[in-house]
Amino acid sequence: MPAESALLGVAVGASGGTKSSHSSGEMVSQALSRINDSELIRAAQRGDRTAFETLVRQYDQAVLRLALHLTGSDADAHDIYQEAFLKAYRHIGNFRFECSFYTWIYRIVTNLCLDHLRKRQTRKEDPQMVMDSSGQPVDVLERVSDDRAGANPERDLMRRELGSKINQALTKLTPRERMVFELKHYQGLRLRTIGEMLNTTEETAKNTLFRATQKLRSALATMRS
Repeated sequence: MPAESALLGVAVGASGGTKSSHSSGEMVSQALSRINDSELIRAAQRGDRTAFETLVRQYDQAVLRLALHLTGSDADAHDIYQEAFLKAYRHIGNFRFECSFYTWIYRIVTNLCLDHLRKRQTRKEDPQMVMDSSGQPVDVLERVSDDRAGANPERDLMRRELGSKINQALTKLTPRERMVFELKHYQGLRLRTIGEMLNTTEETAKNTLFRATQKLRSALATMRS
C-alpha cells in the first residue's frame, strides 16, 4: 500500500540511530506530557497522514528503546518498531481515548515483543547481552565488579559462571513473567502502567512479578547449591 510504504519510510528515517542525549525516563516523561496527542489522533483518524507521522516522531525513540531493551537485538528491535507503528497506523481508527497514546503504542510493542520472546524460547535462543535503562547494551558479566579480571583467571571464570547462571535463571521465566520483570526492574514502570500495557489488571501484573521473582530466586539458589 502506498500510504503504508510512505509511513514505513518515515519510521525508518526517524529510527536512524538508537542513541540519544535523553534518558528513557526523560523521554517517557516528555511523551506523557504531549498535550496535542488527542488532536493529532483525531486528525489521523480523519485520514491526515501528516498528523500520524507527527505522532511517530514524538514517540519513535521511546518505542525503539523499549523494543531494543526487551529483545536485546538491534535488528529485532527495528523490525518490531516498524511493525508496531504500521499496526498503529492500520488501527488508529479503533483508538477510543480510554488510555493515552503512549500506553496504547507501548501495548502494541510489548505484545509484539511477547510474541518474539515466545518464538525465541521455542527455538531455545537467548541473548548474551541485556539492555540498561538507556537502551544501551550491557554485558551481564560487567555488572560484577572486577578490577583485574584479566590478570586473575580464577576470578574471571567465576564471573563468567555467574553470568551464565543469570541467563539460565531468566530462561526459567515464561515470556510474560520476563516481560513484567524487565518492565518493572529495568524500565522502572509502575505495575498499573504495566498492567495497562499488557491489557490486564495491576493486581495480575503484581502477581506475575511475584512469581517471576520467586522463580529467579529459586533458580539461582539451586544453581548455588
